[in-house]
Amino acid sequence: MAQPDSKKIFFENLSGAGKAIAVLTSGGDAQGMNAAVRAVVRMGLYVGAKVYFIHEGYQGMVDGGENIEEASWESVSSMLQVGGTVIGSARCKEFRTHEGRLKAAHNLVQRGITNLCVIGGDGSLTGANLFREEWSGLLAELVDQGLIEADAIQKYSALHIVGMVGSIDNDFCGTDMTIGTDSALHRIIEVVDAIMTTAQSHQRTFVLEVMGRHCGYLALVSALACGADWVLIPEMPPEDGWEDKMCQKLSANRAGMKRLNIIIVAEGAIDRSNMPITTDYIKNLVVKCLGFDTRVTILGHVQRGGTPSAFDRILASRMGVEAVLALLETTANTPACVVSLCGNQSVRLPLMECVQMTQEVQKAMDEKRFEEAVKLRGRSFENNLKTYKLLAHRKPESELPTSNFNVAVLNVGAPAAGMNAAVRSAVRVGISEGHKMFAVSDGFEGLWKGQIKEIKWADVGGWTGQGGSLLGTKRTLPAKHIDKIAEQMRKHNINALLIVGGFEALLSLLELLTARGKYDEFCVPMVMVPATVSNNVPGSDLSIGADTALNAITTTCDRIKQSASGTKRRVFIIETMGGYCGYLASVGGLAAGADAAYIYEEPFDIRDLQANVEHLTEKMKTSIQRGLVLRNENCNDNYTTDFIYQLYSEEGRGVFDCRKNVLGHMQQGGAPSPFDRNFGTKISAKAMQWVTKKLTETFRQGRVFANSEDSCCLLGMRRRALVFQPVVQLKDETDFVHRIPKEQWWLKLRPLMKILAKYKTSYDVSDAGQLEHVVRNRPKESDASVAM
Repeated sequence: MAQPDSKKIFFENLSGAGKAIAVLTSGGDAQGMNAAVRAVVRMGLYVGAKVYFIHEGYQGMVDGGENIEEASWESVSSMLQVGGTVIGSARCKEFRTHEGRLKAAHNLVQRGITNLCVIGGDGSLTGANLFREEWSGLLAELVDQGLIEADAIQKYSALHIVGMVGSIDNDFCGTDMTIGTDSALHRIIEVVDAIMTTAQSHQRTFVLEVMGRHCGYLALVSALACGADWVLIPEMPPEDGWEDKMCQKLSANRAGMKRLNIIIVAEGAIDRSNMPITTDYIKNLVVKCLGFDTRVTILGHVQRGGTPSAFDRILASRMGVEAVLALLETTANTPACVVSLCGNQSVRLPLMECVQMTQEVQKAMDEKRFEEAVKLRGRSFENNLKTYKLLAHRKPESELPTSNFNVAVLNVGAPAAGMNAAVRSAVRVGISEGHKMFAVSDGFEGLWKGQIKEIKWADVGGWTGQGGSLLGTKRTLPAKHIDKIAEQMRKHNINALLIVGGFEALLSLLELLTARGKYDEFCVPMVMVPATVSNNVPGSDLSIGADTALNAITTTCDRIKQSASGTKRRVFIIETMGGYCGYLASVGGLAAGADAAYIYEEPFDIRDLQANVEHLTEKMKTSIQRGLVLRNENCNDNYTTDFIYQLYSEEGRGVFDCRKNVLGHMQQGGAPSPFDRNFGTKISAKAMQWVTKKLTETFRQGRVFANSEDSCCLLGMRRRALVFQPVVQLKDETDFVHRIPKEQWWLKLRPLMKILAKYKTSYDVSDAGQLEHVVRNRPKESDASVAM
C-alpha cells in the first residue's frame, strides 16, 4: 500500500547520526548469522550510526577491551556465504551474575553504545532483556563507584534491545522460521537423500537422529520432506503400544515392494511417560521384531555446519535491516522486541511475550499436555504435523470415505523442482478423502491424447525428493484441442482437475473457463498450484521450484566468486532465467551479495550502466577484490549479457577484468530444496481439500456441475495467508504480454540489495514490521506457514 514519500526515504526521517549500535551473536551458532551481522553493520553505517562488533557474545561484552571493535563496511565483506558466526559466540556464566552485567554496562558506556542487536536463542534474548531492565540501576552503581561521570546517567539513560532469533531448532514462538533452520534442513535432507541410495541397495532400515533439543521441528519437517516411514518428536509422543504399530507399518511397506525404511527421531523424543526414546532402542526393536538389517545414523553437528541456504541469507539480510530500523524508531518506553517473519512479511513482536510462550511449550510437555504443546508451537508446526499424518499413514480401505469422484492431476509448463512432491501430496490426500485419482502424462497434450491412468497410493512413494516432473509436462495450451480434451474428460468421467504448473497453467485455466459455455465437461472444480522457477504467477508471492532455483544460483555464484580468490580484481556478469520476471536475478543477487542486478521491471539505460561501472571501480580501488553483477535474461533487448560484459571490460580496464557466465537450465534441475518439498506438499494438500469441498457442494442430481467463478481458482500465498482466488479475477493483475504480475512484492527488496552494496538509494519503510502481540491461535486462513 502506497505511503507518503516522506515515509519512503527513510534516511531523512530515521537518521542514526550520533547513535552507536553493537551487534553480537550468542548461544549456539546457526548458518545465516553472518548475513544478519553484515546487514546490521552495513545498514547501521548507511544511516550514519557507529557500529561495533562484540566478539564472543556476552563473554566479550563482559571482558571488553579488543572484544568490542568498531566495524567498517569492508570488515563484513566476503562473510555472507560463510557458515557459523565469524564474530564468535560463547555461553557466558559471568553475564548471569550482577557483577558480570555491571562490567558489561561499563564497557558499553565507555563507547557510548546504547543500542544492542542480539542474535541468538531464547536464553540469549532473555538475558538481553534483563540487562535492559537493570540498565539504569547499573549506571547508578557505576557512578557511585566513580567509574563513570554523573551526567552519563542522563546521556545514556536507556538501553534499546532488538533481537533476531538465530537457532537451527526453530523452537522460538512467534516466528515461522528462525535464522539457520532452513540450512539445517538442507544438511539433513542431503544426508537422507544419500542414505536412501545405500539403504535401497541393501534393503535396510535406517534410524536417523536429528537435532532440535526439546523441539521436533527439524525431525517433523525433514520427515515430511523425505517421506519417512515414521517420525518421533517430543511435542506429540506416540500412543502406548506404538512399537507394534510402527513395526506393522514397516512390514507393510516392505510387503508393498519398498526396499528401504527411514525412521527419523528428534534428539528430545519421549514417550507418554516422558521417558526418552533412543535410536538404539528403536534399532533393537526393529531387529528383534522384524529381523530387518538396521543401521543408526546420528547427524550431530553436521546440521549446524556448512554454507547458509539462499532462504537463510535472505531472511537474515531482511531481519538485519529491520533490526536497525526498529532500533532507530525505538523510544525509552518501547519494549525490547524480536524481528521475525510471519508468512512472507516482517513483524516485530515483544521479546518477553515470545520467550514466555516458548517456555509455556516446555511446561505443557512436562505436564503431558501434548495437544496444547503442539498448538503453542504455532500453526506452522500444527499444519506440518497434520500433513505428515495425512500422507504417511494410509487408512485401511474399510475406513476410507467413498465419494465416487474421479480427480485428475497434471503438470503444465516447464519443469520445476517440487512438482513431484505436490503430485504425491495431491494423490495421497485425494485417496484419503475417498476419490479415485488419475494421473495425466505430458500436460494437456497427454490429456487430449488419452494418456490418463489411475494412480495409487504406492505409485507415488519416493516422489518427494525427485527433481523435474515424473508425470511429464508440456507448455501446450488446451484451446487448440478443446473438443478432444472434453471427450477424454467425459470418457474417464473426470469430476475435478488439479493442475501443478506455471504461467501456462494459469492461461490453461482461463481457456477452460471460457470453454464452459460450450462444454459441460469443464463445469467441474478446477484448481491450480503455482510451480515455476521464474516465480511469475499472478496471485502468489511464491511458486514451487523458485527456492531450488535460487539455491542453484547462490551456490554457483559462491563458486564463481571463489574461483577469483587470490587472483587480480575481477567482476563476474551472470545471466539468470526468469523470462521477463526479475525475481531470480533480484533475490538471487541479494542472497549472493551482488553489486547490481538488471531486470525488466526496473528500466535502465547507458547512464545507469556507466554509474554501476564507476561505483564498482571505486570499490575495487579501495576494498573488494571480486564483483558480481546479475542480469535477467530478458531485461533489455539491446543491453545483452555480451554488451554488459564488453562495457564492464572496457570501462574497468586497468582496475579489474571481467568474466561472464550464463547459468541456463541448471536452475531448473537438481533435487528440490527442503522448502520446495514442503511448500509443494502442503499447498497441494490444501488444494485437494478444497477440491473435495467443492465436489460436495456442486454434486446435484447424480452429477457434478460447477460453473461459478469461484469453482476455478488459483491457490497462492499472499503475504501471511494461503488464498484461493478465482482465476478470472487475476486477469486485471496480469501483464499477459510479458507474462508477469503487474505488482510484485519482491521489488521492495531491491533497494535493500543496493544499500548492502553501498549505493545511495531510497528505501520504502511502509512495509517495515510494526510492533504486534503474539497471538496464540491465528485465524484459520492465516496458516500460510509456507516459510515451512
